[in-house]
Amino acid sequence: MKKLSFLFLVLFWAQGAFAQEKPLTQAEYVKMLYALQKDPGQKAEIIQALRKRGIDFVVTDGLRGLTSSKGANDEELKHALEEANRRHANPEAAKMPTPKDAADVLEKARANTLAALEDMPDFVVKQIITRSASYAGTGNWKPLDNVIIAVSYSTEKGEQYKVLALNGAPVELEKGGDYSNLPGSTTGGEFVEALSKLFRPASKTRFEVVTTDTIRDRACLVFEYEILLENNKNGGVGFKTPSGPKDFTFTSVPAGERGRVWIDRKDSRILRVSFQATDIPKDFQVRAYESTIDYDWVAIADEKFLLPVLSDDKFTSAEGGKMFQARNLIRFKNYQRYGTEVKILDDDVRPEPETKKPN
Repeated sequence: MKKLSFLFLVLFWAQGAFAQEKPLTQAEYVKMLYALQKDPGQKAEIIQALRKRGIDFVVTDGLRGLTSSKGANDEELKHALEEANRRHANPEAAKMPTPKDAADVLEKARANTLAALEDMPDFVVKQIITRSASYAGTGNWKPLDNVIIAVSYSTEKGEQYKVLALNGAPVELEKGGDYSNLPGSTTGGEFVEALSKLFRPASKTRFEVVTTDTIRDRACLVFEYEILLENNKNGGVGFKTPSGPKDFTFTSVPAGERGRVWIDRKDSRILRVSFQATDIPKDFQVRAYESTIDYDWVAIADEKFLLPVLSDDKFTSAEGGKMFQARNLIRFKNYQRYGTEVKILDDDVRPEPETKKPN
């Protein structure tokens, strides 16, 4: 009798565990959203459920709107919902690999990335940067300005930035290794540093395959990764304080990094990197930094190269007892041969709605 009871308990537990792994129903998800509005701390649980359990329904515009309103327009929650929707639409591509297959894809991505960085072409590209701001956590972005920058890359000089225009008006600033001499939030390193830090030995990056996804019709494996503070030698966040009409005092602190990387399952190339800074000192003015960079194949002189096409960066800072966010949405346009003149077109300075990340 005891054996039968034990067997019954084992079977009951197994059935319960299996039930917990069933995909989220639409009713479950909507109930979670309403609970989230009362307790924002449940966001991590909802994202975990979307990524681990998936969904059994099609995401409609109505559900997207409800997610935005009940989730305070949270980008990570919206992305997790879209990832689950793509897996639901293409179950075959969503199948998880064996540990060996995942390790093989990651190792090939390491080799391919380092080889590509060594063979980076010399080029010029135009960056169209839309900068906006909001109160932290609201997602209500107010446009600030539009910046156009010419970026050149060469093996000899690395990345060189030249600000061309601010809100359509020409700007006279010296070319340099970054554009931090421009007032407001600035970024850099999207071409080489963002990828090289993942695989350099000193980073001691820890990877774990966690899910699957599809980007621009390419099946991907998604790996979570972490670079500890002590191993992120070139990483960190900074804050600029005006010290004159055209001068700034720049203060920075080191930081670690935690994020996700999307790797094409077919050719083992990185298509997206999304991360947030970690271990920022609590008394530093910048309290948080997150970035998502999308890579795609672009043509330069009749050859194809995998380079950034979109970058979305957000900075959270404390000012006057309140928390604010600054956002830089960067579009990379018209990759050309090194030495080609970068021209400003009418479309570059025309205000436009927020650019959606490519799926």
